[in-house]
Amino acid sequence: MDAWLAQAGERPAVLVTVAIVEGSGPREPGAKMLVDAQGLYGTIGGGHLELRAVEIARGMLGSGEARRLERFALGPSLGQCCGGVVHLAFELAEAAQMALLKARTDVDTWRLTALDGAPDSFIFDANRNSVVPAQAGTHAEYALTLLNGSMGPRLRGDDGPISFALHRGTHVMQEQDGRRWLVDLVAAPRARLLLFGAGHVGAAIVRALAELPCRVTWIDEREDLFPPQLPSNVTVEATDTPESVVATAPAGASYLVLTHSHALDQRLAEAILSRQGVGWFGLIGSHTKRKQFEHRLRARGIPGDRIDAMACPIGLPGITGKQPAVIAASVAAQLLAVWEAQAAQAAAPAPGMKLVASSERS
Repeated sequence: MDAWLAQAGERPAVLVTVAIVEGSGPREPGAKMLVDAQGLYGTIGGGHLELRAVEIARGMLGSGEARRLERFALGPSLGQCCGGVVHLAFELAEAAQMALLKARTDVDTWRLTALDGAPDSFIFDANRNSVVPAQAGTHAEYALTLLNGSMGPRLRGDDGPISFALHRGTHVMQEQDGRRWLVDLVAAPRARLLLFGAGHVGAAIVRALAELPCRVTWIDEREDLFPPQLPSNVTVEATDTPESVVATAPAGASYLVLTHSHALDQRLAEAILSRQGVGWFGLIGSHTKRKQFEHRLRARGIPGDRIDAMACPIGLPGITGKQPAVIAASVAAQLLAVWEAQAAQAAAPAPGMKLVASSERS
C-alpha cells in the first residue's frame, strides 16, 4: 500500500495530487503526497515544489479551505532544473473516501473531485460504476453524466469537447462555465510476482519489494518460516503442492523460484514453462545449474524458446555478491526493469492511434 494511503484517515490531512505536467516534471500525473500537521507521506518529487506544496497544504488545514488547483513554473518561480510546469490539486482528505480506497487496493479506482464550487467528490470503478450506494440529489447524477460522457459540448479540451476517458489517466476536465474536475486514477499494482521459497534469500527479496508497486504471493510448504509481520503487498500461501499455485496464477504474472530443493525447483520450472501467459521466470542458481536444468527440461518436452527465456542466474549482470541482501537488491532492480518494459509495451498506442502528451490533454 502506498505511504500516502496507509496514513490516510489517521488525522486531518490534505491530499496533494500531481494533476497536470507540461514539459519536464519531477513526478508523473497521479503521484500523491498526504500532508498533516506532523508529517508528510509519499512524495510529489521533493525539492522546492514539495516544500511549497507542504506550506500550502498546512495553510489549508488551518483555514479549512477544501479544494485548490495551483500552477507552478518550476524554473522561473521555484528555481528547479526540470523547467516544466506542474499543476497540483490540493484537497482535504475525506476519511470515508480514504477508507474506501484502502479497501480497494487490488483494483483500479477513479476519483472525481470538484476543484471549484461545492466540494463534490465521487468514487467509481473502471466501468464508471459508483462503488458507494447511490446518492440522492442532483450532484451524484451530475457526476455520472460527466463520467459517462453525456455532457457533450459542456466539457472542453484543447481539441474541443472531451469526456472521461480511462486511457488518459489522472487529468483535469473543465466545463464551459469554468468549473474544473480532477479525474484521478488510483491504480492497483499491475506487477504480480509468485515467489517460491521462504529461506534467507526469499525473505530478503520480500523485504526489498515491500514498498515497490507490485503484489507478491510468497509460497512455501514450511509455514513456520514465514515472519509474523508481512509487508502490505505480500500474501502467504503455505502449501505442500506449490505446482498447483502455478496453475491458478493470473496471466502475465512473474515467477521467481528459489526453494531449498533442486528437485522442487525442477518441478516448478517445468510447471511454469509448460503454461501459457508467463510474464517472466527467474530461477536461482549458477550457470552449471542452468545447463543441467536446460537438459532436463528439453527431455521433458519444454520448447527451446521458453527455456531460453528463463533467467538463470538471476539478478543484474556485474553484481556478484552472494549475501541475501545483495541478491535481493539485484533481483529487485531486475524485476523493476522487466515490469517497466512490460508496462511500456502495454501502454503503447495501437497502430494509427495518436499518442497525446500530458501537456496536450488538459
